Amino acid sequence: MAGSSLLPTANAHTSPNATTLTGRLYKTLKMGMIQVPGSLIDKFNAAKTAGFDGVEMSAPNEDVGDIKEAIRETGLPVDGSIVTTHWNVRHTDPSPEVRAQALDTFKRALADTHAVGGNTVLLVAGHGKDGTKEEVWKRCVDNISQAIPLAAELGVYIAVENVWNHFMYDHAGDHQQTADKYVQFVDELDSPWLGLQFDIGNHWKYGSMGDWIRQLGKRIVKLDLKGFSRSKDSFTKIGEGDLDWADVRKALLEINYTGWAAAEVGGGDLARLKEISANMDKVFGLQQT
Repeated sequence: MAGSSLLPTANAHTSPNATTLTGRLYKTLKMGMIQVPGSLIDKFNAAKTAGFDGVEMSAPNEDVGDIKEAIRETGLPVDGSIVTTHWNVRHTDPSPEVRAQALDTFKRALADTHAVGGNTVLLVAGHGKDGTKEEVWKRCVDNISQAIPLAAELGVYIAVENVWNHFMYDHAGDHQQTADKYVQFVDELDSPWLGLQFDIGNHWKYGSMGDWIRQLGKRIVKLDLKGFSRSKDSFTKIGEGDLDWADVRKALLEINYTGWAAAEVGGGDLARLKEISANMDKVFGLQQT
């Protein structure tokens, strides 16, 4: 297993009869959300002061050495990373050359993440507008499957995020959709080193997030979160909008989820980071000691 003992993995052995998520979730955030002045060490310290347990970096990253220094100086781990180019250089692109570039970039992201002790790399799998459903699916599966041996060797999860990419859901559809295609995708790739970094806010517009969590189960290796309002058809701060967080909490306990939860909202200064951390505590029902 990659990383330090500070980095729990999803669905670790915990009591199936737990009634609270306290002690089961570890809060992290995207590094770009930390908008405080100063050095990388200052930014890590700000995240720590705000109540976060880790930071997600971007990868491939040329500053791996600086990140390792910030980890050493602050004691705050990097739990994982986000591929920097996955929206523009896609695994589903019609061009074989572009798909090869996407694969190379992703492999370098896996290596950088391992180098700093992280254990997940968030990946947008592709875009549904790159071809027919069949073409996009095959390109995506074929390309990403080539990264699985390296992920297994390094002990770093490939964490596919559910996003608004016209792929594996009906972008023009209603809120009665299920997670069927995501289940099919993970199961077809059939590796313990590939799952979902399930974004709780992204698909509330399209389905019940509690039911999606129940359906995905052990396929979820990490969480992302933001708020969403169906009535206003817009993303919101965590806890605002009409997302059913009570059912989300219930579903996470039902699947025995333990692991990282990453904020993905507008960041800011230390006061804003503290607000985000508190909002996460509130929606997950976390008790601070």
